[in-house]
Amino acid sequence: MKIFLILMLGFNFLYSADFPDRIISLGPTLTEQLYLLNAQDKIIGNTIYCKIPEDAKNKEKIGTIIEQDLEKIFALKPDLVIASSMTNPKTIKKLNNLGIKVIQFSYAKNFNEICRQFLELGEIIGNRKEAEKIIEKVRGNVELIKKKTMTKNSVNAGQKVFVQIGAKPLFTATKDSFINDFIEFAGGVNIANTKTGFYSIEEVVAQNPDVIIIATMGIAVEEEKKIWKKYKTINAVENNRIYIVDSYKLCSPTPVSFAETLNEIVEILYPKK
Repeated sequence: MKIFLILMLGFNFLYSADFPDRIISLGPTLTEQLYLLNAQDKIIGNTIYCKIPEDAKNKEKIGTIIEQDLEKIFALKPDLVIASSMTNPKTIKKLNNLGIKVIQFSYAKNFNEICRQFLELGEIIGNRKEAEKIIEKVRGNVELIKKKTMTKNSVNAGQKVFVQIGAKPLFTATKDSFINDFIEFAGGVNIANTKTGFYSIEEVVAQNPDVIIIATMGIAVEEEKKIWKKYKTINAVENNRIYIVDSYKLCSPTPVSFAETLNEIVEILYPKK
């Protein structure tokens, strides 16, 4: 009996050691996803930009998305540091040299990758089933939205959309991005034909979008709207269809916020009359 108990205790220790209890997140989206997975109690540190949900502001701050306080991270004794695509490779190497386990997530290019990475995160922290439930619900919501927009498009052909996510130089969403998924799932057409994201006003004027969406990321949005309004031949300008969307929603979605933002894009493309 004693031998059996010792073996069971040993097994339980090994099993629990597979999943981290002390996590540091180096990205706002990663932090938000940990909350979605009910792993908030495991978060012992995050960045100053981790503000969603509200409780994330109360976690110990270890720096920014780009620069972190390595001494502070070491002192917090994390089981795992979860890094974003923006984390400096040198930082990851230094943390590894300190004996700290780091897992880095790459920048998700589309909705499917967002879902896949969320499932992977759930697996890593031991909440795979919770992640699967969330993804199943999100995929169902997204498919429902797509079916509705297909019905709308049968009456009203897909509208041409230009998304501005940078200024000076003008920067837009490429075809291989989840922002493109936002547009297409909502029944629109992304006019941007570029692999780099860099674009020109002349190209926008020539392609004449029906809708212009400006992300708030580091852009003086009201000034940008004034600039666009000078080009009165653009349908979006003529019909007063220039919209501002929060960059966090548009550029840093979780699976859940992807579905929510997609609904917002649908409302922009098909405003209620």
